[in-house]
Amino acid sequence: MRHCRFALFLLIPLTMRAQPPAPATMKQLMVDLIHPASNALLLAIYRGGPKDDAEWAAVRHNALLLTESGTALTTRGPRTGDWAKDAQMLSDAGAASYKAALVKDAKALSATATSIDQACTTCHKQFRPNVFPGAGGSK
Repeated sequence: MRHCRFALFLLIPLTMRAQPPAPATMKQLMVDLIHPASNALLLAIYRGGPKDDAEWAAVRHNALLLTESGTALTTRGPRTGDWAKDAQMLSDAGAASYKAALVKDAKALSATATSIDQACTTCHKQFRPNVFPGAGGSK
């Protein structure tokens, strides 16, 4: 029986076998990870903080996504000092949020809102100037 399953696997054409996914693009990172995670964190903060264990778990999840996103951005973005610095700002903001969520400290979590917003805004002003045309970006 065991050998039959193996033999059937060999009959499947190579093109039909699962291929490893390609690395995420910058757009995928932003749209599918970073933007939802940062929005969820800020929403939790602006609604007065998590109310139960499930909400704290969601905050931890999103904070960890932001923390690790800095590394992902560094490996996929331009190799400039500002890019790396901005990616580190995002990681630091996520790490501070995660630390607050681990101990369920709503006040400390609330204090991270400015650093999350600043990390996003600082990077977008330089690398997505069309988002901020009033700040000297493209028109």
